[in-house]
Amino acid sequence: MAANKRLGVGFIGSGFNTRFHIRSWVGVRDADVRGVWSPNREHAQEAAALACSLHVGDAKAFSSIEEMIGDPSIDCIWLCGPNHMRIENMEAVVNTVTSGRGELIGIACEKPLARNVAEAKRMVELVEKSGLLHGYLENQVFTPSVQRGRTLIWARGAALTGRPYLARAAEEHSGPHMPWFWQGELQGGGVLNDMMCHSVEVARYMLTEPGKPRASIRPTAVSAQIASLKWSRPEYVERLKQMMGDSVDYATKPSEDFARATINYVDEQGHPIIVEATTSWSFVGAGLRLSMELLGPEYSMSINTLDSGLKLFFSREVRGKAGEDLVEKQNAEQGLMPVVDDEAAAYGYEGENRYFASCFLEGKQPEESFYDGLEVSELLMTAYMSAEQGRVIEFPPKDLDAFLPAVARGTWKPST
Repeated sequence: MAANKRLGVGFIGSGFNTRFHIRSWVGVRDADVRGVWSPNREHAQEAAALACSLHVGDAKAFSSIEEMIGDPSIDCIWLCGPNHMRIENMEAVVNTVTSGRGELIGIACEKPLARNVAEAKRMVELVEKSGLLHGYLENQVFTPSVQRGRTLIWARGAALTGRPYLARAAEEHSGPHMPWFWQGELQGGGVLNDMMCHSVEVARYMLTEPGKPRASIRPTAVSAQIASLKWSRPEYVERLKQMMGDSVDYATKPSEDFARATINYVDEQGHPIIVEATTSWSFVGAGLRLSMELLGPEYSMSINTLDSGLKLFFSREVRGKAGEDLVEKQNAEQGLMPVVDDEAAAYGYEGENRYFASCFLEGKQPEESFYDGLEVSELLMTAYMSAEQGRVIEFPPKDLDAFLPAVARGTWKPST
């Protein structure tokens, strides 16, 4: 790419996730949001208008993926549409590029890479066919506290007393915004597939020595449990229908709202290291809570996004409308409330978008790639397999490519 060239980015998808990325762009240099495509033209126009209002790019809504890629102002694609459209959207991108109807430098895909291992391998196959640079958009890896804490732990604690051996990561909130997230057949599962992708990747990132590849630690076994703790209760089944519509019926087709997994690894010397991941759509607190811990022989680090430096108090006399102006997935408007003052930065969106934009501008393959997204999918599907069979599963298990969780097939029934 020519010197002083700015990167033009087009978004596939126009919903909550895309808008988080757009808001983060105020901290991204040398790249502009130039386009948005969505099946919902009105939503695409709203997302493009948001980019323009924030002065992060002269964005416009496109009528098709092909039209957006064919526009010479678009250099890269951020793939942020729903999980069940991932393959179709990716095929449209690759077919447009390989047929010569448009040129791109790279593509970055939001988590999870796909709904299952077979689809994740198809995503890898397609990006390899395209010849594009590729990135896996795992924002929690790029949270400032994770980046800074990992650097210090490895430089000071690990260098003097030995590598860390246990990482814990959790993401918890009261449930996602859109109906398709709650539908196992569209999303690919429940909270395990939707959110444990974050926890697994950030935990193994913390356990990987800086400068070494992810393959320097190797997964050997997975143990997991899933449950529907809240949203399958009759009163919450009805509440969910009221919020999301009749297509979401947890009396007949529930998804798990709680999941935990333990992943055993070994390092290059064969020493055991462990990841513990917990995710929940049944957490009721101030709002979204991300927590991470890293432990070693003589040190530890801990992060909790609700341990905010800014807190507000509203008495019972303050009766405003419900919203999410204090924290994502906000559950209350009264009392002592933590405020995440810059969520796009605190959750890592700003850092990841700076990183991927820089890599694509320099023509460099990002370290966080589709291959990482594939391994995360393999670990998540093994976790589902463990939960269904009620036992520890050695990794990698046989026939993982063909495995579809019962939740994704619409046949899972929570134990009573």
